[in-house]
Amino acid sequence: MTGELLNVQGLETQFNTPEGIVHAVNGVDFKLKEGETLGVVGESGCGKSVTMLSILRLIQQPPGKIVAGQAMFKGKDLLKMSNEEIRHVRGGQISMIFQDPMTSLNPVMTIGKQLAEPLMLHLGLTKEQARDRSIELLELVGIPRAADRLKDYPHQYSGGMRQRVMIAMALSCAPQILIADEPTTALDVTIQAQIVELVIRLREEVGMAIIWITHDLGVVASVAHRVNVMYGGFIIEDSLIDDLYRNPLHPYTIGLLGSLPQIQSEGRKRLYSIDGMPPMLYKKPHSCPFAPRCKWVIEKCRLVNPPLIEIEEGHRVACWVNTKDGSVRDV
Repeated sequence: MTGELLNVQGLETQFNTPEGIVHAVNGVDFKLKEGETLGVVGESGCGKSVTMLSILRLIQQPPGKIVAGQAMFKGKDLLKMSNEEIRHVRGGQISMIFQDPMTSLNPVMTIGKQLAEPLMLHLGLTKEQARDRSIELLELVGIPRAADRLKDYPHQYSGGMRQRVMIAMALSCAPQILIADEPTTALDVTIQAQIVELVIRLREEVGMAIIWITHDLGVVASVAHRVNVMYGGFIIEDSLIDDLYRNPLHPYTIGLLGSLPQIQSEGRKRLYSIDGMPPMLYKKPHSCPFAPRCKWVIEKCRLVNPPLIEIEEGHRVACWVNTKDGSVRDV
């Protein structure tokens, strides 16, 4: 891992709904280095996917709207690029694997045509060159008889095979950043393990940076160098993977890790659960969004949202309370 590849600062995204404005992302800051894998974890609705879709300008406008922030990539702000400029970045320099392989592929186009399209658009390959490259990509992700399978339609592939095709499409133009949005969610456990192993192997071979969005803390432990924990549209903890599992600092992160089954624990032990419900984001939180569910809460938490501050080298947390000794941080 060397230089900085992506720098996102102050990102805010909202959605207009019949019930009011939903403040989905509320000032997200993070950086991504070359060759790094960043895990992004948190429960449904915390803003993980919306953050990444905002960076790629894939938010449907309206009802969505990016209201603040910047996303610097190779010296240019992705959020201020023209539609033509961002179109050449998407798929070419930054690719995305979407959550559900069943609906991400066009059901009325052959796999070969869907693979060839970005190769001709971004790399200027001829139809024959794109076909040859498509075969190489399918072989790379482990699909047998690749040349014969180009003529098939998505419904002729299994779920795991379709996800492999999505990975092949994402890798087709040798992107510098691959965003994987819960790529194993719709797959069974055996296929999940195969996909994770495949992405790790391809990362080593291709050398790209990866942003891996997931609910699964076990998966992120096996693929990520660094983890961002999100809650209520904010990043509330940012740490190297080993530090996070060994020394979680935010009450929400402690709760997430405590809810994991411990195979090596002696005797029966009730899994930890976090009381309460996630916040309704019709109003932008100006206090700590986790305060109503937190057992360490103090009055200051209900009044002021804590900033994301560095507590240890490379380990940032947004919490007024030191969960180790109960003391209050003076920021």
